[in-house]
Amino acid sequence: MDRITIAKGDGIGPEIMDATLKILNAAGAQLEMDEIEVGENVYLKGNTSGISKDAWNTIRKNKVFLKAPITTPQGGGYKSLNVTTRKSLGLYSNVRPCRSIHPFVKTKHPEMDVVIIRENEEDLYAGIEHQQTDEVVQCLKLISRPGCEKIVRYAFEYAKKYNRKKVTCFTKDNIMKQTDGLFHKVFDEIAAEYPDITNEHWIIDIGAAKLADTPEIFDVIVMPNLYGDVLSDVAAQITGSVGLAGSANIGETCAMFEAIHGSAPRRAGQNLANPSGLLRGAIMMLNHLGQNDIAEKVENAWLKTMEDGIHTYDIFDEKTSKEKVGTKEFAEAVISNLGQKPNTLKSVSYEKTGPLDLPTTPRKKPLKKELKGVDVFAHWSGTDPDEIAAKLQKMENDKLKLQVITNRGVKVWPNGFEETFCTDHWRCRFATTDESSINNSEVVELLGRAITNDIDVIKTENLYFFDGKQAFSMAQGQ
Repeated sequence: MDRITIAKGDGIGPEIMDATLKILNAAGAQLEMDEIEVGENVYLKGNTSGISKDAWNTIRKNKVFLKAPITTPQGGGYKSLNVTTRKSLGLYSNVRPCRSIHPFVKTKHPEMDVVIIRENEEDLYAGIEHQQTDEVVQCLKLISRPGCEKIVRYAFEYAKKYNRKKVTCFTKDNIMKQTDGLFHKVFDEIAAEYPDITNEHWIIDIGAAKLADTPEIFDVIVMPNLYGDVLSDVAAQITGSVGLAGSANIGETCAMFEAIHGSAPRRAGQNLANPSGLLRGAIMMLNHLGQNDIAEKVENAWLKTMEDGIHTYDIFDEKTSKEKVGTKEFAEAVISNLGQKPNTLKSVSYEKTGPLDLPTTPRKKPLKKELKGVDVFAHWSGTDPDEIAAKLQKMENDKLKLQVITNRGVKVWPNGFEETFCTDHWRCRFATTDESSINNSEVVELLGRAITNDIDVIKTENLYFFDGKQAFSMAQGQ
């Protein structure tokens, strides 16, 4: 018997959770449950995170969390509980299987069977944002080597365990050579450890186009957080409906399972909602718990129900569906099919498995780190780069010289183009003129000279070499 935590959520959440639990119980799932309250009511009681300390303790004690969709009130500084849960519990891997069930649910891609594995903790979802000038705001994109190693290794281990043949990586490292470049580099390193699994890399834009047009050429796709968030919804939708998709959020100690759709408050309380997304999340939960025979029984019964044309309103099609049913009736139909398998669709068969047994990746030894300069970001409302350059050059000393000025990443000094639009946010690069290094005290002295010369410094970024290799980007046009 496995003890789990459940939350019925908001909107249609209670209805689809009740339907899901009724199916699991009928299938013989060995579960004991602790229910917690999360979401809108908790937010509106003044808790901006949407979850209480006691609820956190219950989730952490039971390790496995089955969550229905919740509503995050608009405005008021409320943070997404989904993001908070994933990051607070270290749920670094988001797994979303996207399989077509053609011809019983309409899709242009009848052969599609893709699993999207998305990094869940880093990237722009670190949520570190600042307004820096009147006209410019910033969001930091953070990618770590340990974060890349964990998610890429998870993707290959998932492929290995579930007999997948290929893992594809999507990044934009032709532009973001440091951040996405690290993700791609780690992918290549780890892929070499799995010679029996084909690997490939695609630039995200053409990869996304291919996924939307020819998804059958992909198997497992691993991506940084933002790309994975967008494309996992795209992939789910082109199989037939986002409403059919479930997801797993896996960490080293805890795991959360859910539908990928929202709480749909306009449909609440009407016995209309499709419980398939949460049910498929629960099937992933059963596999995680090692209750694979129950997972197999439930998924095959669900496939048989879909094949029989017993559909809720969201996917009902007069050409392919036979009966339009409500939430409760759909659950009853799945229960009546327990022990049966689909006739046309491929049935599932799960070997005895639990959580993936991931090898630990040792931390790399520290690299030799040399400080070679500093990017000084300045707030200046002028528009002539030569004018701000004249002020900045007064900050130079024997070691640090003004090398380049950029505006929104584009070189505007020296020899910039007058056509380049300039806003009030200027990156001013001071670097050593030879092979020597500097120290932080020299950066502090430079900033002191900025004050003397009336330069409004809003931020600095040190320019490093690691093991003799430049570890910062050049300006566009430099």
